[in-house]
Amino acid sequence: MDPAAAADRAAQRPGVRVAVVMEREAAPNRWEAWRFRVAEVVEDEGGFGDAARVLRDDGRLQRALHPGFVLELFKDEAEGYYLNLSSGNPVWFVMWRIDEDDPSQARPEAVSLSYNEAGRWLDAQERVDNVPLSDELAAWLQSYTDEHYRPEPKKRKRPASFLPPDQRQ
Repeated sequence: MDPAAAADRAAQRPGVRVAVVMEREAAPNRWEAWRFRVAEVVEDEGGFGDAARVLRDDGRLQRALHPGFVLELFKDEAEGYYLNLSSGNPVWFVMWRIDEDDPSQARPEAVSLSYNEAGRWLDAQERVDNVPLSDELAAWLQSYTDEHYRPEPKKRKRPASFLPPDQRQ
């Protein structure tokens, strides 16, 4: 596919810019030097810049803003969006990693709304946190999911008694 066609296709894909707020707690117990968690995901309307920055640090608890994530919706992830929405409490899924050179730092790597994508990250032994999705963005995701998700019809399994003896298990 030529670059112009790829750019047109990407431009038609719905998306939203977001920033992730990570929290770091110093010495939460005697076994850990640091504990990290995703505190929230917020819409980024362009005012956060491109670089991560510390919002607050009192020596015990630090909050850092990581801007510049673009979440795009994909038709082939519609089932994952449906599963997220049907849970009753839709969430953001954030995959994050601890910095190998400086274990006192962690950074988000990817953001998704797909339950299936989060499952693939977990299967790959990645760290994944979830935080609540706002009602406004849940409605946006619901609209996209309603348009693109079609559940696969269930296939009826014939009882074994109706199968020829050589096909029974």
